Amino acid sequence: MGQKAINVFQTCIPLFQVLSDNHRQAILLTLTEKGRMTVNEITEQSSLSRPAISHHLKLLLEKGLISVEQKGTQRYYSASLNASVELLKELVAALEEECL
Repeated sequence: MGQKAINVFQTCIPLFQVLSDNHRQAILLTLTEKGRMTVNEITEQSSLSRPAISHHLKLLLEKGLISVEQKGTQRYYSASLNASVELLKELVAALEEECL
């Protein structure tokens, strides 16, 4: 594997790590499907507790997979996948370049 592909792959590792958890996958899929949601609305869709959901949301937010918007006392979470999808496309392109 060439250095470019290795560098891009290493950049993707934190993304892969956060997405390796089934609960975070479910939260992300729920937000992708339903759009903006509060932590309470997300908790209603899950078997996890509100604190557990909040923890997973924090991790997803840190990796840029979701965004949050404050409206009054409510925080609305939504999927924000553009940057991550572009990074994954860059990885696929780097790997394809190596194979050709």
